[in-house]
Amino acid sequence: MTTSEKAWTAVILAGQRPGTDALAAAFGETWKALVPFCGEPMVTHVVRTLNASGRFSRIIVLAQEPEVLRKAVDAGGGAELAESGAGISTSILKQIDATGDAIWPLLVTTADHPLLTVAMIDTFLRSAGSAGLAVGMVERAVMQAAHPENRRTWLKFRDGHWSGANLFALGDPAAKAALTLWSAAEQDRKTAWKLFLHFGPWLALRALTRTIGLAEGLARVGQRMGFSARLVPMPQAEAAIDVDKVSDHEQASTIFAGRG
Repeated sequence: MTTSEKAWTAVILAGQRPGTDALAAAFGETWKALVPFCGEPMVTHVVRTLNASGRFSRIIVLAQEPEVLRKAVDAGGGAELAESGAGISTSILKQIDATGDAIWPLLVTTADHPLLTVAMIDTFLRSAGSAGLAVGMVERAVMQAAHPENRRTWLKFRDGHWSGANLFALGDPAAKAALTLWSAAEQDRKTAWKLFLHFGPWLALRALTRTIGLAEGLARVGQRMGFSARLVPMPQAEAAIDVDKVSDHEQASTIFAGRG
């Protein structure tokens, strides 16, 4: 049985940064994960999609106050609730340490991704294969072909301009090393050379000069850290449309309603 065929564990990141979340406030909510989206909280849509995929033996929702999300999570078919820690990486590592080898392989996604579909999950996990780390991204041409009105920040590399799909696969314990750098690199996720500076000045220089592709850059990062790392180009443009702002909410709602 290949890694992509095994029963996975899914982790949904449903916490938020300190302070008032602007999107939540715009909808009269305290928690971003509970922002209403086409009649239900955003996190409900994500939980329902993961349950519908049939790929996961466990689904874990991480949040600062997990019980606040109980009703919304149950409406999506249910999942485990766990308290998140001081950061994304420490929260995931806590779950790994508590569960042991049974947690592998592991998919990580976010509660603000209500456009997530079973087809996206299937595409991503199939392409992730046996990689220690796989990162889902959408190339700009794919987005422009489907949604030319969409505006976002792109990571510019030799092999294209990329935007994250909020889909990450950790295939085995060796990939735990990636989590140790997650928090530090996360703040630079929208600037290619700054992102790769965390993995050495030479990679950062090549990213700055666009003499390296993202796929090659990820592979080199993995080699340095002791695991295989793979870029997964997603063919579905909507994989890169998460809901951070009111304008995102409006566009995503229109797309969702159009699915019938």
